[in-house]
Amino acid sequence: MASFFDNKARAREAASASSSKMKVNEPVVAAPRMAPWVEKYRPRSLEDVRSQDHVVQTLNRMVHASNLPHLLLYGPPGTGKTSTILALCRELFGPELFHSRVLELNASDERGLAVIRERVKQFASLHLVSAPASKEYRARYPCPPFKVIILDEADSLTQDAQGALRRVMEIHSKITRFCLCCNYVSRIIDPIASRCSKFRFKALEGGQASERIQEILSAEKVKYEDGVIERALKVSDGDLRRAINLLQSAARLVGSATEQASSNGQASASKKSKTIPDDDSDEEMADADDDAKGTSTTTTSHRIKISDIDEIAGTFPPDLTNGLVKVLQKGNIRNYNAIAAQITDIAASGYAANEVLSSLYSKLIFDDLVDSKKKYKLTQMFSEFDKRLVDGVDEHLALLDLSCQLAGVLAA
Repeated sequence: MASFFDNKARAREAASASSSKMKVNEPVVAAPRMAPWVEKYRPRSLEDVRSQDHVVQTLNRMVHASNLPHLLLYGPPGTGKTSTILALCRELFGPELFHSRVLELNASDERGLAVIRERVKQFASLHLVSAPASKEYRARYPCPPFKVIILDEADSLTQDAQGALRRVMEIHSKITRFCLCCNYVSRIIDPIASRCSKFRFKALEGGQASERIQEILSAEKVKYEDGVIERALKVSDGDLRRAINLLQSAARLVGSATEQASSNGQASASKKSKTIPDDDSDEEMADADDDAKGTSTTTTSHRIKISDIDEIAGTFPPDLTNGLVKVLQKGNIRNYNAIAAQITDIAASGYAANEVLSSLYSKLIFDDLVDSKKKYKLTQMFSEFDKRLVDGVDEHLALLDLSCQLAGVLAA
């Protein structure tokens, strides 16, 4: 009996060992082609950062001097604040010291007082890990004697948390540097802002942003029509991260359509090859070749279009904006039914009222053919209805009321 139970126990241990080996050998990281483009093409060094020349030059001097003050980076989202700080830390510490010397926290998720007292204070009080002794590593990376704590979205920290952070910065400033990234510098309390060197990140310019997107699309071998990149940048309002995500979603959409067309073509060709008789084999093979050529031409014709960007972004299309403006220019007294029909179709299509409002604003305010006095009235109307939408009024009725008032001003 004892030998029977011993054999059974050994069998269980062998099964558990084999299952653990299978788990170890399983791939954990996703395939490189499925990785998000934002992470795949994130700048790895300060030289890769675009459209922030003044900031990059100043940070390069800090790297060469092996010294770093507390930093406060602010600006619109998607301009490279976090990527710049991470690239700076890589050039300071290198791959071996990066994880032991750098702590990155997202303050929008961890914004309470407990996070500052526990995680931030605990990491700031740790002793420094000794740098590698190799001369080649020290010659390439300065490895200064301090740690770096990155607080992303620091403007989401509460007032109490910022007060506690100020005290931590005072006590541990000898061996710890703080790098704060935020969108609104006015939400950072003055005692913290005065202790940091401020750097403003401006929205990326059209030329440099389009060049970067062209590099990514060419590396991914994605075909697109003219004007797609410009439309993506306009929809994203200078947010390069959002523009890249939009283009990746459009590329996946086009790729899935292409794969479906190619699979349908292969299925039809295989069906025809199975039903080919011996006498008419040449004619059927010729038809199969023609079908294959047709599917290949349809496959190569799939490109990213401007309409794909508008559909994915959920913006109000320009052609619908032009059609609505033409209806509004006819007046609102005898043209009410046409205006109501247009607004009903827009609401039924599921477009958000704020998107329609911003499209009409861009179309009318920046139109040189509209008189300046009318633009004053239109601007006041747009601001008033924007406040109404924020307050939570019915979007259909608000759009109908706005359209009738705009028609009265445009037709005057």
